Amino acid sequence: SGKRDQAVRDRDAGEIPAPEQAQRQLDAALAQPVAEHRHHAARAIVAEHLAGLADAAAELSQRYREERRDGALHVGSRRDALAYLAVRLPATYAAVRASLAATAQACPDFAPKTMLDIGAGPGTALWAAADCWPELSDALLIEASPVFRECGEQLATDAPLPRAVWRSADIAKDDIEGPPHDLVTLAYVLNELAPDARPQALQRLWQMTAGLLVIVEPGTPAGWQRILAARRQMIDAGAHVIAPCPHAHDCPIKPPDWCHFAERVARSRLHRQAKGAEVPWEDEKFSYVALSRTPVPSAGARVIARPRKASGRVTLKLCRPDGTAGEELISRRDGERYKRASRSDWGETL
Repeated sequence: SGKRDQAVRDRDAGEIPAPEQAQRQLDAALAQPVAEHRHHAARAIVAEHLAGLADAAAELSQRYREERRDGALHVGSRRDALAYLAVRLPATYAAVRASLAATAQACPDFAPKTMLDIGAGPGTALWAAADCWPELSDALLIEASPVFRECGEQLATDAPLPRAVWRSADIAKDDIEGPPHDLVTLAYVLNELAPDARPQALQRLWQMTAGLLVIVEPGTPAGWQRILAARRQMIDAGAHVIAPCPHAHDCPIKPPDWCHFAERVARSRLHRQAKGAEVPWEDEKFSYVALSRTPVPSAGARVIARPRKASGRVTLKLCRPDGTAGEELISRRDGERYKRASRSDWGETL
């Protein structure tokens, strides 16, 4: 609400709270709606730990950028986890939530009751899925980092979330016991697995999928290549592509171009301090694929780049149901199609 947003702005304008104030803020944040909680609760947790957070955030960001696979956890200490909550959680949430929104739009009858999230971190995908599908009731969260599991449980305490069970496992080596789940998510995890471990991990995940499997990766050329490989493997295993592709043909996009999307994320005061940034927002680029056990009619061509709009015309880069991709100029003379195009945005269907 407007009053709540104003309260947040007023609080941001003040000093970083003392530890006892941070706890009160966390308690208050737990009462916020799902879409707001992931940000306010995380800020309350890290507020009392600002000292040294910028260094930890820089180290964590460098580790993610380099895509290190040295056997060590990206988040292995409380300090790492707090840095993640401050600088990565809002952007990761935005990317996952956007991917799930596109999936829900393409598959409007999908109403998952159970969820499996691999590499759950502090529960980011759970928050996004619960916001997208309120009927979600049970979740199994797999996370190797004990400190991440602790943070996730703390964030979820008394929150309006599905019943969640946390478990430690290595998806590259371990089978996940239990029945298949309606929704399976794998967000920002393939980049942490050795290339030769990914096919078997994906095979395990597909076996655990009763409805939809959604995979999200960083929106880099390398992240897109991982999505393409997963897409090919899942199609060969019988999966149906739901989003973002409106087809199951080979991807028509060729390097140096790559398929990715972006979500603009507002930076809180704490976020800017931890990251040493002045700009009040950042664009989180991501690539994703949603795959289903059952076929779903195509929702139409998808906008795969930021639209270029001018007076009386719009240029859209589209991925089409026939397996082709390219730019299309749509003018006012095109009537209703022009109206739809002028309202369209990157990542949406036309």
